[in-house]
Amino acid sequence: MPVVPTLGSVYRFLLTPRWLALHVVVLLVIPAFVFLGQWQFGRYEVRSTSSHQITGNLAAPPVPVERLTTPGGSVRPQDKYHSVTATGTFDPAHQLLVRRRTQDSVVGFYVLTPLDTGNGQGVLVNRGWVKAGATADAPPEVPAPSTGQVTVTGRLRPSETEESSGIRDREGLPAGQVLLINTETIGRGLPYRLLGGYVELTEQSPAAAAAPAPVPEPEVGAGGGLNLAYGVQWWLFIGIAIGGWALLIRREAADIRAEEAKRGQEQPVEA
Repeated sequence: MPVVPTLGSVYRFLLTPRWLALHVVVLLVIPAFVFLGQWQFGRYEVRSTSSHQITGNLAAPPVPVERLTTPGGSVRPQDKYHSVTATGTFDPAHQLLVRRRTQDSVVGFYVLTPLDTGNGQGVLVNRGWVKAGATADAPPEVPAPSTGQVTVTGRLRPSETEESSGIRDREGLPAGQVLLINTETIGRGLPYRLLGGYVELTEQSPAAAAAPAPVPEPEVGAGGGLNLAYGVQWWLFIGIAIGGWALLIRREAADIRAEEAKRGQEQPVEA
């Protein structure tokens, strides 16, 4: 009489060392994929919020810079790139060049000129970009700032640090040059207190006779769309892992049933 394979005999293979190792791998992979998916969705939320916030700040009517920052203070993340205005006189004696700034794939300098706003206060203004000199030691050509009182309009930016910019600061630079637009460090050598952050110039009144090349608007990007796609992808991998694991089990069980049925048919029938 043919032997009918039982459920226990068919799925006993699930307790073999090879299959136990596979179970462990699947049980480790699934929570890892869940975590990676949640992390990507979190990045999507952060970048999407930041993208909408930056877009709104760029389009917002300009406000006096003193409303959004204070002497010795810092720029809040929600105020980054907000349009601001400031009125005062440029201080060319304390003008600085910010090294290693690329624009249109060309290396050059940002021209950083303090604006003395009166009452013992001032604000750093990034007047724009100039091309580097012919050699590393040759000074670039820098248009002089306007004289007399001016009103500048620009994008409010937070003070730069090594952590926020990815630029490593160092000493021994040529006089009048810096690597970071760090308000705290630069403010130590000025006769007035600097407002936190700096202004990236977009407009000046009266207009300057000559000026550095304006810094382009920031690229807002897709608002984290890639992160959303990656998050969905990681969670799809969970279904693939579970489906593949179940498929392997079914195939192994089917092979065992076929093998045991074949052995049962080959057994001689007793008289």
